[in-house]
Amino acid sequence: MNWNIIAAVCVVGGVGLIFGLLLAFSAHIFAVKKDENAEKILSVLPGANCGSCGYAGCGAYAEAVSNGKAPVNGCTVGKNAVAEQIAAIMGVEADEVQECAARVMCGGDCASVVYKFEYEGIEDCKAAAKFAGGAKKCESGCLGLGHCVHVCPFGAISVKDGVAVVNEELCQACGKCIKECPKNLIKLVPKSAKHWVLCSNPEMGKYVNQYCKKGCIGCKLCEKACAFDAIHVIDNHAVIDYDKCKNCGACARKCPRGVIHDPKKTGIDNA
Repeated sequence: MNWNIIAAVCVVGGVGLIFGLLLAFSAHIFAVKKDENAEKILSVLPGANCGSCGYAGCGAYAEAVSNGKAPVNGCTVGKNAVAEQIAAIMGVEADEVQECAARVMCGGDCASVVYKFEYEGIEDCKAAAKFAGGAKKCESGCLGLGHCVHVCPFGAISVKDGVAVVNEELCQACGKCIKECPKNLIKLVPKSAKHWVLCSNPEMGKYVNQYCKKGCIGCKLCEKACAFDAIHVIDNHAVIDYDKCKNCGACARKCPRGVIHDPKKTGIDNA
């Protein structure tokens, strides 16, 4: 019997045992305690990981709520149903979630705008915007190449006649399209609001007239028609204050350009 081999095996085994015990001890001492509330919150979240709550994903939001750093009604996808469940887990009251939808502030379709050139590049709005601002002469108009369509995780956006439109029944107000639009044309608007301005052009009306039949010319007739002080011309285009708007439609009826979306004219509540 070779005692040297046996001794070597014993030494190696002993060292392994010591290291194993040290690792087990370290794992016990430095173990990260599971946040039970965060796990419960994560289980009721929709799992979209869209970032609409302001966090990187559902897991990060769940931890933030559990640590008191985020509101229980921060998930726009889950809306009130999820907010109530999270509130029950945290033992607090949940404020009502105002349901919103993305809306495209542009109505300049193919038949209404003037084009500077025929774009034949990459079918992507961000790429087109880098090339002389895009093909449309209106520097603030929708490029209509569907970048927002591709980034929407809910299939809520499509392009019709050169302008992006949102299906509000599918929209979850995640905000991804808002972040990605190179023209900053998409805004979150309360679903209860039936009117919105289909123009974001900051140029004076005499210039808008030259290249868009559906652009706001800043005439302020909508301001004068509104009995609730809910609409004003800011930066040469009309802007609605939804905290004041009563959905009366007076501004839309008075607009000479049809720039303000009116469900009574279109027959639908969303574009």
